[in-house]
Amino acid sequence: MNYPSIFNDVVGPVMRGPSSSHCAASLRIGRICHDLMGGRISSIEIDFDPNGSLATTHKEQGSDMGLFGGFLGWEAYDERLVNSEQHIGAAGIQVKINIADIQAEHPNTYQITLRNPWEIHQVVAISTGGGMIEVIEIDGNQVSMAGDSFVTLIYTTDSHKLIQYLNQSEVSDSFEKHDAEHDFIIINSSMFLDKNILEEIKEIDGVTQIKEIKPVLPVLTAKNTTVPFITCDEMFAYNEDKNLSLWELAVRYESRRGNISETEVLSKMNDIRIILKNAVETGLKGTKFEDRILGPQSVKFKSMMEAKKLVDGDVLNRIIMYVSAIMEVKSSMGVIVAAPTAGSCGAMPGAVLGVSDSLGLSDEETVKALMIAGLIGVFIAAHSTFAAEVGGCQAECGSGATMAAAALVHLAGGNLNQSISAASMALQSSLGMICDPIGNRVEAPCLNRNVMAASNALSCANMALADYDHLIPLDQVIETMYEVGKSIPNTLRCTNLGGLSITKAAKEIEAKLAQKHFYKSC
Repeated sequence: MNYPSIFNDVVGPVMRGPSSSHCAASLRIGRICHDLMGGRISSIEIDFDPNGSLATTHKEQGSDMGLFGGFLGWEAYDERLVNSEQHIGAAGIQVKINIADIQAEHPNTYQITLRNPWEIHQVVAISTGGGMIEVIEIDGNQVSMAGDSFVTLIYTTDSHKLIQYLNQSEVSDSFEKHDAEHDFIIINSSMFLDKNILEEIKEIDGVTQIKEIKPVLPVLTAKNTTVPFITCDEMFAYNEDKNLSLWELAVRYESRRGNISETEVLSKMNDIRIILKNAVETGLKGTKFEDRILGPQSVKFKSMMEAKKLVDGDVLNRIIMYVSAIMEVKSSMGVIVAAPTAGSCGAMPGAVLGVSDSLGLSDEETVKALMIAGLIGVFIAAHSTFAAEVGGCQAECGSGATMAAAALVHLAGGNLNQSISAASMALQSSLGMICDPIGNRVEAPCLNRNVMAASNALSCANMALADYDHLIPLDQVIETMYEVGKSIPNTLRCTNLGGLSITKAAKEIEAKLAQKHFYKSC
């Protein structure tokens, strides 16, 4: 069973770039490749399947940028990312990108072949949405690595002696027992093996090399991870004799999931709150970046708001301004939080911060609301998807609206049942939303849809506070969203092959962007 973490899967990663499923995920894949090669890479060959989404979006939406940064061992928020192509060249690493039929089953599949004078390795990995990844193959061997543990690969020509040693060692519960066809044994743990043990392993007959791969996620996963609940219905059952609030349930879930204290959970979320607040403030000062479609829209909105030239609606207008500011920071390569994705990074945070500031609430209450949003996202991540390439924009902005609606109810003083009702209505209102970025950039209609998602969240929160009947339980709406997503044509799932992406105006914008003079001419 998949037990998502609020900080790994939902409110995170902290990153730069237009798309979490392109930029942050590819960087994490690149980081794993970097470690597999011990940081010594001479050349790289990358294959994207023509039937997937990456064949048409890998450059413009930041997969190349993220990969290059990962190959160099950088973090997802490194300020050098925008120039990663130049840095990879300066490092003397040759890169070749092919569009080739690799029989990929997932639309976000990376097949990467890495070389140096001493060795060749191949990694196949997928971006599963919101910056999350799964490495599914290394050197032709099937694996499943999410980047949430310290991994040691022990290559051997005779696994029997190695397994015999490991069975008698202190790591006997940490390694995966593979069949004879595998070239290596995998050890997953909360830290790398003791150096003395490594030296003993190197002396075992048949062992040829040892590779150590660091985790790329902030919260590690234990082998026997348990959680108190993983669906909304299970949460209600768990809470029958406890009467915990929704934010307390969220903290308990993440504490059990990550084996960290509840105090540490709240501290981590407060760090996220600060980053989100900084993004709003940065955006409202005005952002500059050449390679984008939209200029600083939020600055104009703020000016009109202060001049009282907008239709009255203080809370909603503040939300629109905050959502716009965060989205503009993302599009200008500033630091944002994928919450749940970079493409939808404005909706939930903009709504939560906007309402909190409008009501004059404390930082502590904002943190609690963000925890609630994170828990709702856990239910979505566990039973559906955040990837627009899989489920359309309903998986991104729809999820953001759902998370935000539950959080806003808390900020308004509502109860647990009302939060879940708001979340259900918000997701019901988002079903079928397609993903068709203009100019092959994650800017428009992404900005409009983030604003719509936040507005949807506010409306559904107020409806729930007035005890509107949501009719369909949240768990069932989440399942429905996944089924609807599978029925959306792939041309309308972030491939730049349908919808607004192929209008005459969009193609003209795309051509101007390719010539590097669109934004200057606006």
